[in-house]
Amino acid sequence: MTNNVRVRFAPSPTGPLHIGGVRTALFNYLFAKKHNGTFILRIEDTDQNRFVEGAEQYIIDALNWCGMPYDEGPNKNEKFGPYRQSERKDLYKKYADELIASGNAYYAFDTAESLDFHRKDHEAKGKTFIYNWHNRLKLNNSLSLSAEETQAKLEAGEAYVIRFKSPQDETLHLNDIIRGAITIDTNILDDKVLFKSDGMPTYHLANIVDDHLMEITHVIRGEEWLPSLALHYQLYNAFGWETPEFAHLPLILKPTGKGKLSKRDGDKLGFPVFPLEWTDPKTNETSRGYKEDGYFPEAMVNFLAFLGWNPGTEQELFSMEALIQAFDLKRVNKGGARFDPDKTKWFNHQYMQEQHDEQLAELFKDKHIELADIDINYIAMVVGLIKERATFVSDFWDLSHFFFVAPQSYDEKASKKAFKEGTKALMTELVSLINNIEDFTVENLQTTIKDWITSNEIGFGKVMMPLRLALVGALHGPEVFDIMYMIGKAETLKRIESMTETL
Repeated sequence: MTNNVRVRFAPSPTGPLHIGGVRTALFNYLFAKKHNGTFILRIEDTDQNRFVEGAEQYIIDALNWCGMPYDEGPNKNEKFGPYRQSERKDLYKKYADELIASGNAYYAFDTAESLDFHRKDHEAKGKTFIYNWHNRLKLNNSLSLSAEETQAKLEAGEAYVIRFKSPQDETLHLNDIIRGAITIDTNILDDKVLFKSDGMPTYHLANIVDDHLMEITHVIRGEEWLPSLALHYQLYNAFGWETPEFAHLPLILKPTGKGKLSKRDGDKLGFPVFPLEWTDPKTNETSRGYKEDGYFPEAMVNFLAFLGWNPGTEQELFSMEALIQAFDLKRVNKGGARFDPDKTKWFNHQYMQEQHDEQLAELFKDKHIELADIDINYIAMVVGLIKERATFVSDFWDLSHFFFVAPQSYDEKASKKAFKEGTKALMTELVSLINNIEDFTVENLQTTIKDWITSNEIGFGKVMMPLRLALVGALHGPEVFDIMYMIGKAETLKRIESMTETL
Protein backbone atom coordinates (compact mmCIF):
# COMPACT_ATOMS: atom_id res chain seq x y z
CA MET A 1 0.00 0.00 0.00
CA THR A 2 1.22 3.52 -0.78
CA ASN A 3 2.57 5.69 2.05
CA ASN A 4 0.60 8.66 0.72
CA VAL A 5 -2.64 9.29 2.60
CA ARG A 6 -5.63 8.36 0.44
CA VAL A 7 -9.16 8.59 1.83
CA ARG A 8 -12.53 8.16 0.19
CA PHE A 9 -16.05 9.44 0.72
CA ALA A 10 -18.34 6.74 -0.64
CA PRO A 11 -22.05 7.74 -0.54
CA SER A 12 -24.93 5.89 -2.17
CA PRO A 13 -26.97 7.94 -4.71
CA THR A 14 -30.29 7.12 -3.05
CA GLY A 15 -31.40 10.70 -2.35
CA PRO A 16 -30.03 13.97 -0.96
CA LEU A 17 -26.89 14.02 1.15
CA HIS A 18 -27.76 14.25 4.86
CA ILE A 19 -25.55 16.55 6.96
CA GLY A 20 -24.25 13.42 8.70
CA GLY A 21 -22.84 12.40 5.32
CA VAL A 22 -21.46 15.90 4.76
CA ARG A 23 -19.72 15.67 8.17
CA THR A 24 -18.15 12.33 7.14
CA ALA A 25 -16.96 13.90 3.88
CA LEU A 26 -15.59 16.90 5.81
CA PHE A 27 -13.55 14.78 8.24
CA ASN A 28 -12.14 12.78 5.31
CA TYR A 29 -11.31 16.00 3.46
CA LEU A 30 -9.65 17.62 6.50
CA PHE A 31 -7.58 14.50 7.20
CA ALA A 32 -6.46 14.23 3.56
CA LYS A 33 -5.47 17.89 3.31
CA LYS A 34 -3.73 17.85 6.73
CA HIS A 35 -1.45 15.07 5.44
CA ASN A 36 -1.09 16.37 1.85
CA GLY A 37 -3.15 13.37 0.76
CA THR A 38 -5.89 12.63 -1.76
CA PHE A 39 -9.64 12.99 -1.19
CA ILE A 40 -11.59 10.55 -3.38
CA LEU A 41 -15.30 10.42 -4.22
CA ARG A 42 -16.66 6.96 -5.02
CA ILE A 43 -20.32 6.39 -5.83
CA GLU A 44 -21.53 3.16 -4.22
CA ASP A 45 -24.49 2.32 -6.43
CA THR A 46 -24.51 -1.48 -6.29
CA ASP A 47 -28.14 -1.36 -5.07
CA GLN A 48 -29.75 -0.26 -8.33
CA ASN A 49 -33.26 -0.64 -6.87
CA ARG A 50 -32.63 2.35 -4.59
CA PHE A 51 -30.86 4.53 -7.19
CA VAL A 52 -32.42 8.03 -7.46
CA GLU A 53 -31.98 10.18 -10.55
CA GLY A 54 -30.03 13.36 -9.83
CA ALA A 55 -28.64 12.18 -6.49
CA GLU A 56 -25.05 11.78 -7.73
CA GLN A 57 -24.93 15.32 -9.14
CA TYR A 58 -26.48 16.58 -5.90
CA ILE A 59 -23.63 14.97 -3.92
CA ILE A 60 -21.02 16.62 -6.17
CA ASP A 61 -22.77 20.01 -6.00
CA ALA A 62 -23.01 19.78 -2.19
CA LEU A 63 -19.29 18.99 -1.81
CA ASN A 64 -18.39 21.90 -4.10
CA TRP A 65 -20.67 24.34 -2.27
CA CYS A 66 -19.06 23.35 1.04
CA GLY A 67 -15.60 24.01 -0.41
CA MET A 68 -14.59 20.34 -0.43
CA PRO A 69 -14.01 19.43 -4.09
CA TYR A 70 -12.78 15.88 -4.58
CA ASP A 71 -9.33 15.18 -6.02
CA GLU A 72 -10.29 11.92 -7.73
CA GLY A 73 -13.71 10.65 -8.67
CA PRO A 74 -16.30 10.51 -11.45
CA ASN A 75 -14.98 12.40 -14.50
CA LYS A 76 -11.99 13.80 -12.58
CA ASN A 77 -8.43 12.42 -12.41
CA GLU A 78 -9.69 8.87 -12.93
CA LYS A 79 -6.41 7.22 -11.94
CA PHE A 80 -8.20 4.18 -10.45
CA GLY A 81 -11.51 4.56 -12.31
CA PRO A 82 -14.26 4.00 -12.91
CA TYR A 83 -15.51 5.50 -9.64
CA ARG A 84 -19.09 4.24 -9.83
CA GLN A 85 -19.42 0.71 -8.47
CA SER A 86 -22.08 -0.16 -11.04
CA GLU A 87 -19.41 0.37 -13.73
CA ARG A 88 -16.97 -1.89 -11.87
CA LYS A 89 -19.22 -4.93 -11.42
CA ASP A 90 -17.17 -7.15 -13.73
CA LEU A 91 -14.27 -6.83 -11.27
CA TYR A 92 -16.00 -8.30 -8.27
CA LYS A 93 -16.87 -11.82 -9.49
CA LYS A 94 -13.16 -12.58 -9.89
CA TYR A 95 -12.51 -11.71 -6.24
CA ALA A 96 -15.56 -13.64 -5.02
CA ASP A 97 -14.24 -16.68 -6.93
CA GLU A 98 -10.83 -16.19 -5.28
CA LEU A 99 -12.43 -16.45 -1.86
CA ILE A 100 -14.24 -19.64 -2.82
CA ALA A 101 -11.01 -21.12 -4.19
CA SER A 102 -9.16 -20.28 -0.95
CA GLY A 103 -11.94 -21.78 1.21
CA ASN A 104 -12.90 -18.41 2.72
CA ALA A 105 -16.33 -18.32 1.03
CA TYR A 106 -18.94 -20.74 -0.27
CA TYR A 107 -22.03 -20.97 -2.50
CA ALA A 108 -25.39 -20.91 -0.69
CA PHE A 109 -28.53 -22.04 -2.53
CA ASP A 110 -31.06 -21.45 0.27
CA THR A 111 -34.31 -19.91 -0.94
CA ALA A 112 -35.90 -16.90 0.76
CA GLU A 113 -38.76 -19.17 1.88
CA SER A 114 -36.33 -21.67 3.43
CA LEU A 115 -34.46 -18.97 5.37
CA ASP A 116 -37.75 -17.45 6.52
CA PHE A 117 -38.84 -20.89 7.81
CA HIS A 118 -35.62 -21.25 9.82
CA ARG A 119 -35.99 -17.75 11.28
CA LYS A 120 -39.56 -18.39 12.41
CA ASP A 121 -38.65 -21.82 13.77
CA HIS A 122 -35.88 -20.27 15.87
CA GLU A 123 -38.17 -17.48 17.08
CA ALA A 124 -40.75 -20.02 18.19
CA LYS A 125 -38.04 -21.63 20.33
CA GLY A 126 -36.94 -18.26 21.72
CA LYS A 127 -33.72 -18.24 19.72
CA THR A 128 -32.19 -16.02 17.03
CA PHE A 129 -31.35 -17.55 13.66
CA ILE A 130 -27.78 -16.80 12.59
CA TYR A 131 -26.36 -18.33 9.40
CA ASN A 132 -22.85 -19.37 10.50
CA TRP A 133 -20.63 -22.23 11.80
CA HIS A 134 -23.44 -23.31 14.12
CA ASN A 135 -25.81 -24.47 11.39
CA ARG A 136 -24.26 -24.00 7.92
CA LEU A 137 -23.58 -27.72 7.47
CA LYS A 138 -27.35 -28.36 7.88
CA LEU A 139 -28.31 -25.78 5.22
CA ASN A 140 -28.33 -25.81 1.43
CA ASN A 141 -24.80 -24.75 0.46
CA SER A 142 -21.55 -25.99 -1.06
CA LEU A 143 -20.22 -26.93 2.40
CA SER A 144 -23.04 -29.39 3.03
CA LEU A 145 -23.29 -30.58 -0.61
CA SER A 146 -20.75 -32.60 -2.55
CA ALA A 147 -18.64 -30.88 -5.21
CA GLU A 148 -20.70 -32.69 -7.88
CA GLU A 149 -24.02 -31.56 -6.40
CA THR A 150 -22.76 -27.99 -6.15
CA GLN A 151 -21.54 -28.00 -9.76
CA ALA A 152 -24.85 -29.43 -10.98
CA LYS A 153 -26.79 -26.65 -9.25
CA LEU A 154 -24.52 -23.99 -10.77
CA GLU A 155 -24.82 -25.48 -14.27
CA ALA A 156 -28.61 -25.67 -13.88
CA GLY A 157 -28.64 -21.92 -13.24
CA GLU A 158 -30.01 -22.30 -9.75
CA ALA A 159 -30.07 -19.00 -7.81
CA TYR A 160 -27.28 -18.65 -5.28
CA VAL A 161 -25.35 -16.19 -3.16
CA ILE A 162 -21.72 -16.36 -2.11
CA ARG A 163 -21.27 -16.17 1.66
CA PHE A 164 -18.13 -15.44 3.67
CA LYS A 165 -17.07 -18.40 5.84
CA SER A 166 -16.70 -16.81 9.24
CA PRO A 167 -14.29 -18.78 11.47
CA GLN A 168 -15.28 -20.64 14.64
CA ASP A 169 -13.72 -20.20 18.09
CA GLU A 170 -11.41 -17.34 17.21
CA THR A 171 -10.89 -13.94 18.81
CA LEU A 172 -10.31 -10.93 16.58
CA HIS A 173 -8.15 -8.10 17.90
CA LEU A 174 -9.06 -4.97 15.94
CA ASN A 175 -8.09 -1.34 16.27
CA ASP A 176 -9.95 1.91 15.62
CA ILE A 177 -8.21 5.31 15.67
CA ILE A 178 -11.11 6.86 17.60
CA ARG A 179 -12.31 3.92 19.71
CA GLY A 180 -9.03 2.13 20.39
CA ALA A 181 -8.70 -1.66 20.78
CA ILE A 182 -11.76 -3.80 19.96
CA THR A 183 -12.05 -7.54 20.68
CA ILE A 184 -14.62 -9.72 18.90
CA ASP A 185 -15.55 -13.38 19.32
CA THR A 186 -16.04 -14.87 15.84
CA ASN A 187 -18.68 -17.29 17.14
CA ILE A 188 -21.22 -14.45 17.23
CA LEU A 189 -20.61 -13.41 13.60
CA ASP A 190 -22.86 -14.49 10.75
CA ASP A 191 -21.70 -15.60 7.31
CA LYS A 192 -22.44 -12.41 5.41
CA VAL A 193 -23.52 -12.49 1.77
CA LEU A 194 -20.73 -11.12 -0.46
CA PHE A 195 -22.10 -11.73 -3.94
CA LYS A 196 -25.57 -12.21 -5.39
CA SER A 197 -26.64 -14.36 -8.32
CA ASP A 198 -27.72 -11.22 -10.25
CA GLY A 199 -24.01 -10.53 -10.80
CA MET A 200 -23.78 -7.70 -8.27
CA PRO A 201 -21.63 -7.74 -5.14
CA THR A 202 -22.95 -6.63 -1.77
CA TYR A 203 -21.53 -3.53 -0.14
CA HIS A 204 -19.04 -5.58 1.89
CA LEU A 205 -17.19 -7.19 -1.00
CA ALA A 206 -17.31 -4.18 -3.35
CA ASN A 207 -16.17 -1.86 -0.57
CA ILE A 208 -13.11 -3.94 0.34
CA VAL A 209 -12.07 -4.64 -3.25
CA ASP A 210 -12.42 -0.98 -4.26
CA ASP A 211 -10.59 0.30 -1.18
CA HIS A 212 -7.72 -2.10 -1.96
CA LEU A 213 -7.55 -1.31 -5.68
CA MET A 214 -7.81 2.44 -5.04
CA GLU A 215 -5.02 2.17 -2.43
CA ILE A 216 -7.10 3.65 0.38
CA THR A 217 -4.94 4.11 3.48
CA HIS A 218 -7.57 5.29 5.98
CA VAL A 219 -11.27 4.43 6.12
CA ILE A 220 -13.09 7.24 7.95
CA ARG A 221 -16.82 6.49 8.11
CA GLY A 222 -19.90 6.64 10.33
CA GLU A 223 -20.40 4.62 13.48
CA GLU A 224 -23.17 2.63 11.80
CA TRP A 225 -20.43 0.66 9.97
CA LEU A 226 -18.75 -0.43 13.21
CA PRO A 227 -20.58 -3.82 13.24
CA SER A 228 -19.08 -4.53 9.78
CA LEU A 229 -15.52 -3.91 10.94
CA ALA A 230 -14.89 -7.56 11.90
CA LEU A 231 -15.98 -8.83 8.47
CA HIS A 232 -13.94 -6.21 6.66
CA TYR A 233 -10.81 -7.05 8.65
CA GLN A 234 -11.35 -10.73 7.89
CA LEU A 235 -11.80 -10.04 4.18
CA TYR A 236 -8.50 -8.17 4.03
CA ASN A 237 -6.82 -11.11 5.76
CA ALA A 238 -8.53 -13.64 3.48
CA PHE A 239 -7.18 -11.85 0.41
CA GLY A 240 -3.75 -11.39 2.02
CA TRP A 241 -3.99 -7.62 1.63
CA GLU A 242 -2.68 -4.91 3.95
CA THR A 243 -5.50 -3.48 6.07
CA PRO A 244 -6.12 0.28 6.06
CA GLU A 245 -6.54 2.15 9.33
CA PHE A 246 -10.15 2.58 10.44
CA ALA A 247 -11.88 5.45 12.22
CA HIS A 248 -15.61 5.33 13.02
CA LEU A 249 -17.22 8.73 13.61
CA PRO A 250 -19.89 9.28 16.28
CA LEU A 251 -23.53 9.74 15.35
CA ILE A 252 -25.10 13.19 15.01
CA LEU A 253 -27.93 13.14 17.53
CA LYS A 254 -31.30 14.90 17.65
CA PRO A 255 -31.42 18.28 19.48
CA THR A 256 -32.81 16.38 22.50
CA GLY A 257 -29.67 14.22 22.51
CA LYS A 258 -31.71 11.02 22.10
CA GLY A 259 -31.51 9.14 18.80
CA LYS A 260 -30.00 9.85 15.40
CA LEU A 261 -30.84 13.17 13.70
CA SER A 262 -33.37 12.72 10.90
CA LYS A 263 -35.21 14.80 8.31
CA ARG A 264 -38.33 14.58 10.49
CA ASP A 265 -36.48 16.38 13.30
CA GLY A 266 -35.66 19.22 10.90
CA ASP A 267 -39.24 19.42 9.63
CA LYS A 268 -40.62 19.42 13.17
CA LEU A 269 -38.22 22.01 14.60
CA GLY A 270 -37.79 24.16 11.50
CA PHE A 271 -34.23 23.62 10.30
CA PRO A 272 -32.76 21.86 7.25
CA VAL A 273 -30.81 18.59 7.42
CA PHE A 274 -29.52 18.76 3.84
CA PRO A 275 -26.80 21.10 2.51
CA LEU A 276 -28.77 22.04 -0.62
CA GLU A 277 -32.46 22.11 -1.42
CA TRP A 278 -33.70 18.81 -2.83
CA THR A 279 -36.81 18.01 -4.84
CA ASP A 280 -37.72 14.32 -4.80
CA PRO A 281 -38.19 13.24 -8.44
CA LYS A 282 -40.88 10.71 -7.44
CA THR A 283 -43.04 12.72 -5.04
CA ASN A 284 -42.05 16.26 -6.15
CA GLU A 285 -41.68 17.08 -2.45
CA THR A 286 -39.02 19.76 -1.79
CA SER A 287 -36.77 19.61 1.26
CA ARG A 288 -34.99 22.71 2.57
CA GLY A 289 -31.25 23.20 2.22
CA TYR A 290 -28.73 25.21 4.24
CA LYS A 291 -27.69 27.13 1.13
CA GLU A 292 -31.23 28.22 0.26
CA ASP A 293 -32.00 28.99 3.93
CA GLY A 294 -29.25 31.61 3.81
CA TYR A 295 -26.35 29.89 5.53
CA PHE A 296 -22.81 30.64 4.42
CA PRO A 297 -20.94 27.47 3.41
CA GLU A 298 -18.07 28.44 5.74
CA ALA A 299 -20.52 28.61 8.67
CA MET A 300 -21.94 25.18 7.84
CA VAL A 301 -18.46 23.64 7.59
CA ASN A 302 -17.45 25.26 10.89
CA PHE A 303 -20.45 23.99 12.85
CA LEU A 304 -20.22 20.51 11.29
CA ALA A 305 -16.56 20.25 12.33
CA PHE A 306 -17.62 20.75 15.95
CA LEU A 307 -20.13 17.89 15.79
CA GLY A 308 -17.91 15.23 17.31
CA TRP A 309 -14.53 17.00 17.19
CA ASN A 310 -12.96 19.74 19.23
CA PRO A 311 -9.57 21.47 18.92
CA GLY A 312 -8.79 21.27 22.63
CA THR A 313 -8.94 25.07 22.95
CA GLU A 314 -11.64 27.71 23.47
CA GLN A 315 -11.49 28.75 19.81
CA GLU A 316 -14.74 28.17 17.91
CA LEU A 317 -14.36 30.06 14.62
CA PHE A 318 -12.15 28.31 12.07
CA SER A 319 -11.61 28.92 8.38
CA MET A 320 -11.22 25.79 6.26
CA GLU A 321 -7.45 26.32 6.25
CA ALA A 322 -7.40 26.65 10.05
CA LEU A 323 -9.54 23.50 10.41
CA ILE A 324 -7.10 21.57 8.22
CA GLN A 325 -4.18 22.65 10.40
CA ALA A 326 -5.97 21.88 13.68
CA PHE A 327 -7.76 18.65 12.73
CA ASP A 328 -6.75 15.42 14.45
CA LEU A 329 -8.78 12.19 14.40
CA LYS A 330 -7.60 11.48 17.95
CA ARG A 331 -9.61 14.51 19.08
CA VAL A 332 -12.85 13.05 17.69
CA ASN A 333 -15.23 11.94 20.45
CA LYS A 334 -16.57 8.41 20.81
CA GLY A 335 -19.99 9.56 22.04
CA GLY A 336 -22.73 11.01 19.83
CA ALA A 337 -22.76 14.73 19.05
CA ARG A 338 -25.98 16.62 19.86
CA PHE A 339 -27.18 18.88 17.05
CA ASP A 340 -28.00 22.40 18.26
CA PRO A 341 -30.02 24.49 15.73
CA ASP A 342 -29.39 27.69 17.71
CA LYS A 343 -25.65 27.14 17.59
CA THR A 344 -25.77 26.77 13.80
CA LYS A 345 -27.44 30.19 13.66
CA TRP A 346 -24.77 31.60 15.98
CA PHE A 347 -22.07 30.42 13.58
CA ASN A 348 -23.89 32.00 10.63
CA HIS A 349 -24.21 35.29 12.54
CA GLN A 350 -20.47 35.27 13.21
CA TYR A 351 -19.67 34.67 9.54
CA MET A 352 -22.17 37.38 8.55
CA GLN A 353 -20.02 39.94 10.38
CA GLU A 354 -16.92 38.85 8.42
CA GLN A 355 -18.52 39.27 4.98
CA HIS A 356 -17.77 42.39 2.93
CA ASP A 357 -20.70 44.82 2.93
CA GLU A 358 -20.54 45.02 -0.88
CA GLN A 359 -20.98 41.26 -1.26
CA LEU A 360 -23.88 41.20 1.17
CA ALA A 361 -25.43 44.18 -0.61
CA GLU A 362 -25.42 42.24 -3.89
CA LEU A 363 -27.16 39.28 -2.20
CA PHE A 364 -29.66 41.65 -0.56
CA LYS A 365 -30.41 43.47 -3.82
CA ASP A 366 -31.00 40.18 -5.66
CA LYS A 367 -33.74 39.26 -3.19
CA HIS A 368 -35.76 42.52 -3.27
CA ILE A 369 -37.30 44.15 -6.32
CA GLU A 370 -37.68 47.36 -4.27
CA LEU A 371 -33.89 47.76 -4.44
CA ALA A 372 -33.59 47.33 -8.20
CA ASP A 373 -32.91 51.01 -8.95
CA ILE A 374 -30.95 51.84 -5.79
CA ASP A 375 -27.19 52.40 -5.97
CA ILE A 376 -25.27 49.37 -4.67
CA ASN A 377 -22.90 51.60 -2.67
CA TYR A 378 -25.86 53.04 -0.75
CA ILE A 379 -27.19 49.51 -0.05
CA ALA A 380 -23.70 48.48 1.14
CA MET A 381 -23.65 51.43 3.59
CA VAL A 382 -27.06 50.36 4.92
CA VAL A 383 -25.86 46.75 5.29
CA GLY A 384 -22.86 47.98 7.29
CA LEU A 385 -25.24 49.62 9.77
CA ILE A 386 -27.63 46.68 10.28
CA LYS A 387 -25.73 43.42 9.71
CA GLU A 388 -24.67 43.22 13.36
CA ARG A 389 -28.30 42.44 14.22
CA ALA A 390 -28.79 39.97 11.36
CA THR A 391 -28.30 36.21 11.16
CA PHE A 392 -29.31 35.81 7.51
CA VAL A 393 -29.46 38.10 4.48
CA SER A 394 -33.21 37.46 4.57
CA ASP A 395 -33.29 39.46 7.85
CA PHE A 396 -32.01 42.61 6.14
CA TRP A 397 -35.31 43.99 4.84
CA ASP A 398 -37.04 43.97 8.22
CA LEU A 399 -33.99 45.64 9.75
CA SER A 400 -33.55 48.30 7.08
CA HIS A 401 -36.68 48.94 4.99
CA PHE A 402 -36.94 52.50 6.38
CA PHE A 403 -33.67 53.39 4.62
CA PHE A 404 -35.44 52.82 1.31
CA VAL A 405 -39.12 53.66 1.88
CA ALA A 406 -40.80 56.07 4.29
CA PRO A 407 -43.07 54.65 7.02
CA GLN A 408 -46.66 54.22 5.85
CA SER A 409 -47.90 53.67 9.39
CA TYR A 410 -46.62 53.94 12.96
CA ASP A 411 -46.43 51.24 15.57
CA GLU A 412 -49.41 51.81 17.89
CA LYS A 413 -47.63 51.00 21.16
CA ALA A 414 -44.57 53.04 20.14
CA SER A 415 -46.79 55.99 19.13
CA LYS A 416 -48.46 56.13 22.55
CA LYS A 417 -45.05 56.02 24.21
CA ALA A 418 -43.34 58.61 21.99
CA PHE A 419 -46.07 61.08 21.03
CA LYS A 420 -47.25 63.07 24.06
CA GLU A 421 -48.75 66.49 24.67
CA GLY A 422 -46.21 69.03 23.47
CA THR A 423 -44.49 66.62 21.08
CA LYS A 424 -45.89 68.33 17.99
CA ALA A 425 -44.51 71.71 19.07
CA LEU A 426 -41.10 70.15 19.78
CA MET A 427 -41.08 68.48 16.37
CA THR A 428 -41.91 71.81 14.72
CA GLU A 429 -38.93 73.39 16.46
CA LEU A 430 -36.76 70.42 15.47
CA VAL A 431 -37.77 70.83 11.79
CA SER A 432 -36.65 74.44 11.96
CA LEU A 433 -33.35 73.43 13.58
CA ILE A 434 -32.63 70.73 10.97
CA ASN A 435 -33.55 73.07 8.15
CA ASN A 436 -30.74 75.37 9.21
CA ILE A 437 -28.05 72.67 9.38
CA GLU A 438 -25.75 73.14 6.39
CA ASP A 439 -23.17 70.43 7.12
CA PHE A 440 -25.51 67.39 7.11
CA THR A 441 -23.06 64.82 8.54
CA VAL A 442 -23.62 62.27 11.33
CA GLU A 443 -21.22 64.09 13.65
CA ASN A 444 -22.71 67.56 13.03
CA LEU A 445 -26.29 66.30 13.34
CA GLN A 446 -25.47 64.61 16.63
CA THR A 447 -23.70 67.68 18.06
CA THR A 448 -26.31 70.22 16.92
CA ILE A 449 -29.40 68.30 18.04
CA LYS A 450 -27.94 67.14 21.36
CA ASP A 451 -26.73 70.66 22.16
CA TRP A 452 -30.22 72.03 21.41
CA ILE A 453 -31.86 69.43 23.67
CA THR A 454 -29.39 70.09 26.50
CA SER A 455 -29.46 73.89 26.32
CA ASN A 456 -33.28 73.92 26.33
CA GLU A 457 -33.42 71.29 29.14
CA ILE A 458 -35.95 69.28 27.16
CA GLY A 459 -35.02 65.68 28.02
CA PHE A 460 -33.59 63.38 25.35
CA GLY A 461 -36.49 60.92 25.31
CA LYS A 462 -39.00 63.64 24.48
CA VAL A 463 -37.15 64.41 21.24
CA MET A 464 -35.29 61.24 20.27
CA MET A 465 -38.23 58.84 20.61
CA PRO A 466 -40.63 60.76 18.34
CA LEU A 467 -37.75 61.50 15.95
CA ARG A 468 -36.99 57.78 15.65
CA LEU A 469 -40.70 57.03 15.26
CA ALA A 470 -40.88 59.53 12.39
CA LEU A 471 -37.89 58.02 10.59
CA VAL A 472 -38.56 54.30 11.20
CA GLY A 473 -42.25 53.97 12.08
CA ALA A 474 -41.20 52.13 15.28
CA LEU A 475 -38.77 52.50 18.18
CA HIS A 476 -35.95 50.31 16.86
CA GLY A 477 -33.15 50.48 14.33
CA PRO A 478 -29.59 51.83 14.14
CA GLU A 479 -28.44 55.22 15.40
CA VAL A 480 -30.96 57.95 14.58
CA PHE A 481 -28.25 60.26 13.23
CA ASP A 482 -26.98 57.52 10.90
CA ILE A 483 -30.51 57.14 9.49
CA MET A 484 -30.89 60.91 9.03
CA TYR A 485 -27.56 61.19 7.23
CA MET A 486 -28.36 58.22 4.96
CA ILE A 487 -31.83 59.33 3.85
CA GLY A 488 -30.79 63.01 3.61
CA LYS A 489 -32.15 66.32 4.87
CA ALA A 490 -35.19 66.60 2.58
CA GLU A 491 -36.44 63.08 3.36
CA THR A 492 -35.77 63.53 7.10
CA LEU A 493 -37.87 66.73 7.20
CA LYS A 494 -40.59 65.16 5.09
CA ARG A 495 -40.89 62.17 7.47
CA ILE A 496 -41.04 64.34 10.62
CA GLU A 497 -43.75 66.53 9.09
CA SER A 498 -45.67 63.49 7.86
CA MET A 499 -45.70 61.98 11.36
CA THR A 500 -46.84 65.18 13.07
CA GLU A 501 -49.71 65.50 10.59
CA THR A 502 -50.72 61.84 11.02
CA LEU A 503 -50.49 61.58 14.79
